[in-house]
Amino acid sequence: MIQTLKNAWKIPDLRKRIIFTFIMLAVFRLGSAIPVPGINIAHVKSIVEGAGLLSFFDLISGGAFGDMTIFALSISPYITASIIMQLLTMAIPSLEELQKEGEEGSRKINQYTRYATVVLALIQAVGISVGLFRGALINQDTFSIITVVLTLTAGTSFLMWLGEEITEKGVGNGISLLIFAGIVSRLPGGIKHTIALARQGELKLLPIAVFVVMVLLIIIGVIAIQEGTRKIPVQYAKRVVGRKMYGGQSSHIPLKVNQAGVIPVIFAMSMLQFPHTISYFVGKEGKFAHFLNTWLSPNVAPGIFIYNLLSALLIIFFTYFYTAATFNPVEIAINMKKNGGFIPGIRPGKPTSEFLNKILTRITLAGALFLAIITIVPTILMGATKIPIAFGGTAVLIVVGVALETMKQIEAQLLMRHYQGFLK
Repeated sequence: MIQTLKNAWKIPDLRKRIIFTFIMLAVFRLGSAIPVPGINIAHVKSIVEGAGLLSFFDLISGGAFGDMTIFALSISPYITASIIMQLLTMAIPSLEELQKEGEEGSRKINQYTRYATVVLALIQAVGISVGLFRGALINQDTFSIITVVLTLTAGTSFLMWLGEEITEKGVGNGISLLIFAGIVSRLPGGIKHTIALARQGELKLLPIAVFVVMVLLIIIGVIAIQEGTRKIPVQYAKRVVGRKMYGGQSSHIPLKVNQAGVIPVIFAMSMLQFPHTISYFVGKEGKFAHFLNTWLSPNVAPGIFIYNLLSALLIIFFTYFYTAATFNPVEIAINMKKNGGFIPGIRPGKPTSEFLNKILTRITLAGALFLAIITIVPTILMGATKIPIAFGGTAVLIVVGVALETMKQIEAQLLMRHYQGFLK
C-alpha cells in the first residue's frame, strides 16, 4: 500500500488528485466543528450518549451529530436515498429501463437521488429540531426552528456536492471517503482516553493487549471475506457474423461472499433501535422504556443477549433479502444464452439460473454468518475489556472496505498511465 502511494505521488496528475482529496476532507472536518446556531450542545450529548442508533449516527458523522454541527446529518440522507432508488429501480419498470440507457440514464437517476436526498434531509432536520432535540433549542420560536432546519439541510446538501467533487476530481468514492474520514476521526480521541485510563491504573495492560490482538484478527477476517469471491467459469461459443468471427473466449462470473456489503447490518440496527427511538419521544421513565432497557438493551444483561440474537437473525435475513434484490440469476442466464455463453457442464437457460442460485445461496450463508459474527463480537469485546474506543462491526466493515476500494482505484489509475506510456 505504501509503495502504491509512493508511485502515485510521483505522477503529477495523481498527485493533484490526492492533494485535492485531502483538501476536501479537511473542509469536511472543519465544517464538523462549526455548531448549529441556537442549540444547547450539552442537552444533545445527554440524549445521544448511550443511545445505540443515535451513537451510530454520531460515529458515522465523526462526532458532528453529538456536537450538533452544520454537518450533523452527515451523508446519511444521501445513502438512504441511494438505497431507496436502487430498490425502486428494480420495482418500477420505467426506472429499470432508464438504468439500461447507459450514461444518460444513470445521470437522470443520480439527479432523482439528489432531489430525494434534499427531501429526506429536510424531513430528518424537522424531526430533529421539532421532535427529538426540541428541548435543546435555546429559543423555541418559529424563526429558530427554521434556522436549524435550513442549516442542517444545507449541510447535507453541501456534503453531497463535496462527495461528488471528490469522486470526479479526486481519488476514490467521495461519499465513502467522507464516511471513512468521520469514523477514523474518532480514533485518536479514543486512543488518548485509553492511554489516560491506563496511566491512572483503571485499565490493565492485559485487556488492552487482548483488545488490540482481537481488533487485528477482526480486520484480517473482514479483508478475507470482503475479497472472497467464487468465480463461475463461462465459455462463449464461436459464431460467425458476416465475415467476422465472434466469441470463443473464456470468462467468469464473480460471486462475492459478502454480496450485500454493510447494508444488512444497517437495516438490522435500524429496526432494533427504532423502538428505542420511539421511547425518547414517549418518555424515558415509562413502562415502555423500562421494558426496552430490560429486555432489548444493547449494553446490559439480560437484554444484551436477546438484542444480539435478534441482531444476528435480522442480519442473516437482510443479507439474503438484499442479495436476492440486487443479483438476478434468471436475468444473467438469459443474457448469457443470448450471447452464446454457457457454464461448462450446465445447460443454458433455466438449469443455469438454478445452478447460479444454488451457488449464491451457499456462499451468501457464509457472508451472512460472517456479518452477524463481526457485528456481535466487537460489542462483547468492548464490554469485556471496558476500553472506551468506538469500535463496531459496521465501522470496521466500512473503514476496511473503503480503504481497499480506494487502493484498488489508485492501482487502476497507475496501471492505466503505465499502459499509456507504453503505447506512446
